[in-house]
Amino acid sequence: MQKLIFTNEVARELSGLIAAANPHGVYVLADSNTAMLVWPYLAADCPDLSDARLITVQAGDINKNLDSLSHIWSELQKLGANRHSMLINVGGGMITDIGGFAASTFKRGMRFINVPTTLLGAVDASVGGKTGINFGGLKNEIGAFREAEAVVISTAMFSSLPDSEMYSGYAEMIKHGLLDGEEALTALLAYNPCVHDFNCMLELLESSVGVKRRVVAEDPTEKGLRKSLNLGHTAGHAFESLAMEKGAPVPHGYAVAWGIVVELVLSHMHKGFSTALLRKIAGYVRDHYGVPSITCDDYPRLLELMHHDKKNLDDRINFTMLEAPGVVAIDSIAGEEDIKVALDIFRDLMSM
Repeated sequence: MQKLIFTNEVARELSGLIAAANPHGVYVLADSNTAMLVWPYLAADCPDLSDARLITVQAGDINKNLDSLSHIWSELQKLGANRHSMLINVGGGMITDIGGFAASTFKRGMRFINVPTTLLGAVDASVGGKTGINFGGLKNEIGAFREAEAVVISTAMFSSLPDSEMYSGYAEMIKHGLLDGEEALTALLAYNPCVHDFNCMLELLESSVGVKRRVVAEDPTEKGLRKSLNLGHTAGHAFESLAMEKGAPVPHGYAVAWGIVVELVLSHMHKGFSTALLRKIAGYVRDHYGVPSITCDDYPRLLELMHHDKKNLDDRINFTMLEAPGVVAIDSIAGEEDIKVALDIFRDLMSM
């Protein structure tokens, strides 16, 4: 199992990991923003990175594609990397996803470390071994399960992030709270992720990642329990893909937050999830994530996108539903008419 290191001494931890691995060359992957804003300071603080070769790709999830992946492979090849080398992915979820996939396939697999610089990258993309790229207009359509050798998580990395980035990652933490139980959920809904209390956030983050880590340990390749981590993502990925098609991309966590509300509506319809708690969560999402610009005219495309989801069984759209916080029902099927009703209720809840 990969090492999860929660610390605000990133350079020190990286030095120890690199020394222990003794790799044949160190390579760093960052997007164009992180290469300017984070990498110079990290390299200056960590002498073991002084000879590392930097590879950059353009920022933004729209660039998590085959062209960027090919560029990373080409740079690794040109710079002389081999399967005994190490790739350090410094950035958000886009970088840890594509960097992990590049490392897991180059020379049939080289070691890699993830250093997430966003809350979303820390809580979601850097833990659990999912790597990949978008393809054919669909999120994470091509990828592989491959865990990083280590993930170094530091809340100090988040100090310069805009509020929208913090809330994007916090949606995944709320998801974990729903999977964990009412006590964890209540603590998350009561905290403001934008106050930059590094110690408090590090504690909440470690607890949240712990939920995911326990689930992944029981089901590393998503045959059963791990499907619970898809709460909010069937509808969320459809919202995200539709927004991208309309030329108005939304942060991943915002789409997941909206997807959580839709899937809790379905949970209320199919599993008796509490109306009062549904309204409370919908209010939180409305106040902090806004409202997606969809109408009933968008329903056919949203349904089509949901049909492309990797979790589906045959041609039936598969959701994770909840009877209550901590009481999960994976592989829950909803028909198209129920989904349309849920979208109607979602739009009503979000307009209150």
